[in-house]
Amino acid sequence: MRAAYYEKTGTAAKVLQIGDIACPEPGAGEVLVRIHASGINPSDVKKRQGMMPAPTDYPRIVPHSDGAGIIEAVGPAVPKTRLGQRVWLWNAQWHRPFGTAAACCAVPSDQAVDLPDHISFAQGACLGIPAQTAWVAVMEGRPAPGRTVLVHGGAGSVGALAIAIAQNAGAQVFVTVSSDEKAAIARAAGAAEVINYRTQDVARTVRNLTDGDGVDHIVDVDFGANHGVNAGIIALNGTIAAYSAPSAPVFEMSYYAFAARAARLRFVQVYLLTKAERTSAIAGITDLLNREGLAPMIAGRFPLERIAAAHEAQEAGTLIGNIILDLNGDSHGNA
Repeated sequence: MRAAYYEKTGTAAKVLQIGDIACPEPGAGEVLVRIHASGINPSDVKKRQGMMPAPTDYPRIVPHSDGAGIIEAVGPAVPKTRLGQRVWLWNAQWHRPFGTAAACCAVPSDQAVDLPDHISFAQGACLGIPAQTAWVAVMEGRPAPGRTVLVHGGAGSVGALAIAIAQNAGAQVFVTVSSDEKAAIARAAGAAEVINYRTQDVARTVRNLTDGDGVDHIVDVDFGANHGVNAGIIALNGTIAAYSAPSAPVFEMSYYAFAARAARLRFVQVYLLTKAERTSAIAGITDLLNREGLAPMIAGRFPLERIAAAHEAQEAGTLIGNIILDLNGDSHGNA
């Protein structure tokens, strides 16, 4: 089968290769999925760069943990009724050598989740990391009518989904963005108020919007950069769910600024969700998909042969939304 892979870490253009490798056989409790779309996330790029801790004892890595396709074979102990099902995948390449950047991928059966017919394979390839991260990060704050949620970076692949999830739960959603283009995306996702952090004072604006009380919950894409602002806008007994800190991974934080608000901080690592969190996230995402309340935004599509360019686009951060590889035909629909 055709696949992309790397045998050492480094820059995309230098280490990513395209070639024919053996198609995996589904083991006990596994399914074999013919991949139609493979999702690319920041963690996939960091693993390939060697920046993220990951097992290094595999001689070859087929990257990407997210994907979507059709089950074409099942291993022992998996019911044959799963054959032909449209599915989306999670953690395909977590502590495993072979991910979704290939014609086929074998995963444990529970890591292949039914994909509603009206959701494209391309959108399905955006559910494993972005949607589950957004779900857990939002639900940490118990969104409900009368509660307020602030989403930092509301036009990103996680941020836009977080807006939709919080808004569907009835919360009032505020969002920070860096441009008018991103503001339009955030409003389309359901944001009640959009704040351009390059031209507006975020803390002052949020306090004005909440009559000085602050927001009940914050979903943060860059906790290192935002922790100072967060300390000034979190409500008493509020919660913060941080899932990344790209611009300032190491920083000093004032304990008393957060302690004075009795704030609670949660670091969300989607690869390490508990079974209960994973079950809740999958159920919630499925419900929203069926109600057409969740629609991942595709920013860029690349063929398998251009995986290096796709990784470079992910690194550059110039595309707004999710980046995917198209495999095995049309990832828009049922093909």
